[in-house]
Amino acid sequence: MLLEAARASITIAVVLALSGCGGAMGPAPPIDKATYVPPQAELMAAGPLRDVAVGKPNAPVTVIEYVSLTCPHCSNFQKHLFPRVKKEFIDTGKVRFIVREFPIGHTSGTAAIVNRCAPEDKYFFLLNQFLTRQSEWVSQEVRPDAIYSVAKASGMSRETFDKCLSNQTIIDGLTEVKQRGRQFGVIGTPTFFINGRKAQGEVTFDEIKALIEQAPPPPPTPS
Repeated sequence: MLLEAARASITIAVVLALSGCGGAMGPAPPIDKATYVPPQAELMAAGPLRDVAVGKPNAPVTVIEYVSLTCPHCSNFQKHLFPRVKKEFIDTGKVRFIVREFPIGHTSGTAAIVNRCAPEDKYFFLLNQFLTRQSEWVSQEVRPDAIYSVAKASGMSRETFDKCLSNQTIIDGLTEVKQRGRQFGVIGTPTFFINGRKAQGEVTFDEIKALIEQAPPPPPTPS
């Protein structure tokens, strides 16, 4: 059972994977991906999997982060910047923060599948565990036991974990989430969209703060 699950995770993660934090992309659309920002309505449109968010649904600013769970820049943001963003902007009702997966590499793809198997109220907890404990589980080869050692902190059983690795609905959904990210100009992680503005890669708290405070208001909702 374990061997079959490990093989399955490696096979299905290929669908989600790229190498490195940036990775080689397929044929590029005729846009400048480094600067392209899609229309807000298009960016906010519901994808194949539920958007997992923290913060008031009607907050004036929406931050979307595209994340790869093995990316060191994403780990740095989660450890050192996200707690400050949460305290200053999310907890005060100024920001709604959405996470979308952009897995890069087989290991990241497998962890992203597992993260989506967690109950919704455990999603951010497990996301934080994967990002802040990268040294325990990240490697070039997929290591199911190491990944499960992190996942079990959310209360996930080994049986659930093993079944999760071949959950085709989640696999297909994550593949589409990543494809939509590419269409939105995401070429690496983390990538942030903040009410129509964009930031990529390693960012400072002051940079994120400025983007949030200077974000244009969202377009009015059609009546």
